[in-house]
Amino acid sequence: MREPRGRHLAATRPMRRHRVWPWVLLVIFVLLLAMAGVGAYAAKTMYGQAKEVKAHEQNAVTMLSGFSSTNDLNSLDQVSQKLPQVQSETQQAKEISHGKLWNLAAKAPLVGNDIKTVQGMTSAVDGITHDSVPQFINVVNNLKGSQLSEGDGQVNLQPILQSQQQIKVANDSMQTEIHAYHQLPAQKAKLGKVRNAYTSADGKLSALAQKLDELSKTFQIVPDFLGANQPHHYAVMSMTTSEVRSSGGLVGSVGSLTTNNGKIVVGGFLPNTAYEHYGAGNPTASEIAMFNKWGPETMSLDIRDLAAVPETARTAEMMKVIWQKSPNGSKNPIDGIITIDPVFLQQLISVNGNIKLSNGVVLNGENTAQYLLNTVYKTYGPEEQDVLFGEVATQGLSSMFSNMNFDKISRIAGIMGNMARWRHFSIYSFDQQLEEKYMENGYTGQTPSSEENPEVGVYVTEQNISKMSWYIHRASKITRTSTNATGARTYHVDYSMTNTMSPSEIASLPAYITGMVPPSTPRGYGREKTLFYAPAGGSITNLKVQGQATAPKRMTLNDKPLFASVAAIPPQQTVTFSFDVTTSEKAVSDLQLDQSPMGWEDPGVTQVNF
Repeated sequence: MREPRGRHLAATRPMRRHRVWPWVLLVIFVLLLAMAGVGAYAAKTMYGQAKEVKAHEQNAVTMLSGFSSTNDLNSLDQVSQKLPQVQSETQQAKEISHGKLWNLAAKAPLVGNDIKTVQGMTSAVDGITHDSVPQFINVVNNLKGSQLSEGDGQVNLQPILQSQQQIKVANDSMQTEIHAYHQLPAQKAKLGKVRNAYTSADGKLSALAQKLDELSKTFQIVPDFLGANQPHHYAVMSMTTSEVRSSGGLVGSVGSLTTNNGKIVVGGFLPNTAYEHYGAGNPTASEIAMFNKWGPETMSLDIRDLAAVPETARTAEMMKVIWQKSPNGSKNPIDGIITIDPVFLQQLISVNGNIKLSNGVVLNGENTAQYLLNTVYKTYGPEEQDVLFGEVATQGLSSMFSNMNFDKISRIAGIMGNMARWRHFSIYSFDQQLEEKYMENGYTGQTPSSEENPEVGVYVTEQNISKMSWYIHRASKITRTSTNATGARTYHVDYSMTNTMSPSEIASLPAYITGMVPPSTPRGYGREKTLFYAPAGGSITNLKVQGQATAPKRMTLNDKPLFASVAAIPPQQTVTFSFDVTTSEKAVSDLQLDQSPMGWEDPGVTQVNF
């Protein structure tokens, strides 16, 4: 019986959609008649024009949105071929929606916000297609005609340097249009059709803007990163997010990377055991109080725990102290650090090609993260694990910029931006001028710092000595609930952590994975020390927890206020934190989430703005 009912409902949907428009016509007709003395003919005209605007905008946004689903600039070729058609669609939509009747209706008290929203949508999309996108296409064409490889793994940086300003101008234009789009009074619109159209286009346009922003920011830092002006020597900290830390994971091994005039040289990786006996770095009193004095795990804050602090700057400072104690470090001082994890390496392998390990295993762009974050712990002991991690990191980083061409550098740029966004990859430089550039472009992990572009920070450190973080799946939902008179916005956030380990896995997996310190922490449990940071200039209120967790308490870490709780998550159970977030009145974009990385690319974030 269910299948015929499903067919019947599907068959009636087009009819139900058509029935909505007469109500729109009726409202517009009554308003125009009452407020402006316009007759039924004018109202009927607006109805027809509204359908034209909708068709033009849908066609344009659909053609533009294809680019945002990829990791490179190459897909702009498809947009370039269709650009004249896209521009025609957006121009017609803008001209229609800014006609005399529409301008009159925009002043009406009931549907004025609806009309203003539609007018703003058409203006923003038209601006993007006539300004931002053509500029990006020019950048692509210039880079495609350039020789980017100088052989022997060296990148010709000059074409990238020449394109930096142009791509920045194009990106600034794009972000300005998206900002204007987000200021439209869509929340106040009376008609569901208008709100739905706004939300649908917002998702596609915001994804496009975010992708171009990531690419632009990467192009701003790549020449400096590759030593355009002077050589740089970095310590490379390879982390496992199977034992998660606030800004990455447990540091399993440390290598080096030197860049000079477009060329990368990767030094050998040593296991964390080579650095453990040098002890802690230079932890602050509040870091000791948070991670050593307050359990359940009394962390030593040695090489393994340097990423427990959510700010990469502090990780770098502590790493420098430890590095200088080592024989190699005292002879070869570092200019900064790079943090990487298996998800980042998997993305590099997807571009560079498969890697064959010394044990015969072939890693590719789909299986690398799972192999390094879970499979090796089932199969090998710590020493063998260290060897395999070092092999993958060395090969992945060595070929990152080799055999460079336009296709590869655009894909690498997309990977670097996205991986830095979700803390799978981070850079810190002790050169203040260079670090400002890394920080400005999102390559140094930090707690929420921008009032204009607000973030809520949720940072997790595994307190079960295990590799349980692979089994802890985190998901979040951010819902905008209101905007007050000053411009500050309020959101409701649900943040859940689910332990996916099954009882059979507890029985069969080694204690190295399920936990090495029972009975204080039962095997198979996740113990997640979770820190909650409010947006800069904003606040967190009504923080509640459902499931096994300590009551959230107010604390400070390096003079920054936060809430903290430790969740104890049995197998097949979930802990959910729910809270409200209010941004600064200076906010110009919607609230975003910054969080500790997981063992996969998907950050598990759902954004609901209505």
